Amino acid sequence: MKLVYQVDQKPPFRENLVYAFQQLLAIIAATLLVPTLVNMGTQGATQVTMSQPAALFGAGAGTLLYIFFTQGKSPIFLGSSFAFISPLIGACSFGYLGILLGAFFAGGVYVLLALLVKVSGTGWVERFMPPVIIGPTVALIGLSLCSSAVNNLHNTSVSGDYNLIAILCGLIAFLATVMASVKGSRTLRMIPFIFGILVGYAAASVFTAIGRISGISYLQIVDYSALIDNFSPFTVSSLLQVPAFTFMGAAKQGADALGGMTGVIQIALLFAPVALVVFAEHIADHENLGSVIGKDLITDPGLHRTLLGDGLGSVLGALFGGCPNTSYGEAIGCVAITGDASIHTIRLTALLCMLCSFFSPFVAFVNTIPSCIVGGICIALYGFIAVSGLKMIQHVDLNENRNLFVVSTILVLGIGGLTLDFKYIQITGIATALIMGIIVNQMLGGDRDTDRNS
Repeated sequence: MKLVYQVDQKPPFRENLVYAFQQLLAIIAATLLVPTLVNMGTQGATQVTMSQPAALFGAGAGTLLYIFFTQGKSPIFLGSSFAFISPLIGACSFGYLGILLGAFFAGGVYVLLALLVKVSGTGWVERFMPPVIIGPTVALIGLSLCSSAVNNLHNTSVSGDYNLIAILCGLIAFLATVMASVKGSRTLRMIPFIFGILVGYAAASVFTAIGRISGISYLQIVDYSALIDNFSPFTVSSLLQVPAFTFMGAAKQGADALGGMTGVIQIALLFAPVALVVFAEHIADHENLGSVIGKDLITDPGLHRTLLGDGLGSVLGALFGGCPNTSYGEAIGCVAITGDASIHTIRLTALLCMLCSFFSPFVAFVNTIPSCIVGGICIALYGFIAVSGLKMIQHVDLNENRNLFVVSTILVLGIGGLTLDFKYIQITGIATALIMGIIVNQMLGGDRDTDRNS
């Protein structure tokens, strides 16, 4: 695709600030949701409470470290990983130190994989993951998120109640995003998500005001309680507050809840296998981003550098926010739609995350954005991820049965959500589909260069 700003180009500061804020809005909902889901999973059964602002700070810090290790060549944001929600819920029973150890184990797996790639090279990636494999896998990442977008659009992810007004507000946000991206001025085409969120939020606020005046709860889409509670009472802490960093909790709590070496082994079994599974998605995300920006990130800066940056970025992110990080498809979708691939935008986004984590009203405001608005925006974000994967297989000969079986295996198993649960190890639907796709491709002679049209 045609990029407005290449990876190494720096937009003017004011423009860059707006673009970075847009990236922040694209990734913030998911980043803040992970600690919320972990807290819901523990339901007060432990003395550990995950902090939303701390997770936001950790995501920013981890992204900066990733940029450093990838030499500023890979414009991707690292946010809280949903793959580690179950391990995090399990680790909470071992205290804050258990969470930190889990992140170290997950990051350690990535570091070992990076060393392995450095020694063995990346030829095996091209052999086992040609376009016929990686294309449908990338498409699957976007398609697997469709239910999340629709659940948010329905507003059922929060209230559990189907609401046509919420759907209308979400669709307004989506259509505003589309119009800004396609029909808007140059400025609007670069900030379609900011425009879409503002228009959707304004529409939802109008319905909410009508609902409150008339006493009709069905129309009250926006819940302002998080913002109101933040200023009740009004104090300095209602404006500025130091996040509850995980390392602070670990230092205060100590190692009493860890349970010695037995606890350490259990934590390792919770986190290390998940890191191996997420490794496949790491490759798919970077292949996807590479296709968007027209560069082979597996070769330059190299898979060993992206793995090292992702792994150590997860450790640093968890040190502050408790959540291991992962590459975000939302960030890739934002790059694809806006054409802004500047690493300077990603760097500024990371810095904004860290600064905003201290600003209580901002986090409170984000929590007032209705899930239906997020769902409307994600229609575009997740759709672009899916389409970019499909573009990778546009030159694959699907008239050949071998390729047809490989692609269909990945799509059916992935969309169907086949997971393999081995108690301590759970292989996600995407990873299962990728593994089976590789197996089928190799069984049918995948080492031959026949997956493309001549």
